[in-house]
Amino acid sequence: MIVIRPPQSIYQIEGVIQNGTFHGRWHFSFDRYHDPEYTRFGTLRVFNDDTLSPGAIWPLHPHREIEVVTYCAGGEFRHADEHGKGGILKKGWVQHTTVGKGMYHSEINNQSDAPMRFIQMWFLPSQAGLEPAVQQKQVEAAERTNRWLALVSNLHLGALPIFSDAQVFACFLERGRTVDHALPPGRGAYLYVLEGGPVLVNAQPLPALGAAKIAIEADIAVLSENSAELLLVDVLLS
Repeated sequence: MIVIRPPQSIYQIEGVIQNGTFHGRWHFSFDRYHDPEYTRFGTLRVFNDDTLSPGAIWPLHPHREIEVVTYCAGGEFRHADEHGKGGILKKGWVQHTTVGKGMYHSEINNQSDAPMRFIQMWFLPSQAGLEPAVQQKQVEAAERTNRWLALVSNLHLGALPIFSDAQVFACFLERGRTVDHALPPGRGAYLYVLEGGPVLVNAQPLPALGAAKIAIEADIAVLSENSAELLLVDVLLS
């Protein structure tokens, strides 16, 4: 079963934040946005595509008991906790934060002359009361070209580990190329076209900024009609 979510069906919001503005595409219920059909997908709780204006800061705010994965889709992302510690991500790089018992953090556009776009995913943790921790991974474009590169996974060497039954993959798929992903019983996948495309997902068209919610499919084949940047989230559904 594949449910295609066209770009116009995904909730969009704009607002003023510290030093600037943001534009968000929120795929699941978040903050003041609530959609009973999209509260979560398996262990995936939040999938936000946010763009911050030059120099803008999402101010320091608290979280508890979530596993956060942040993917920089453009510009330069800077993360900071209440002590000012964090890290910088460039396009294609990824960060995993175990919030655990609780932490304050902020998301910052590290550049004063260009917008910054990041995808933030929240996952339900496999255990409570963990110590907060942050780790990140640099990724070169060649590593994810025409293949699914595991960014976050407990099953793939070199990927960032996570305290959740979830995996995150990235791919830059050149025109006319195909990538496959096996989906065992009881698991689902959430596919997002970050830019480029369109692509065909098991022969179903998916445009730029569109998403596909996939379950009860043994295999997923993605064919790019034009080069595309893709993210794939593989989660436990039960």
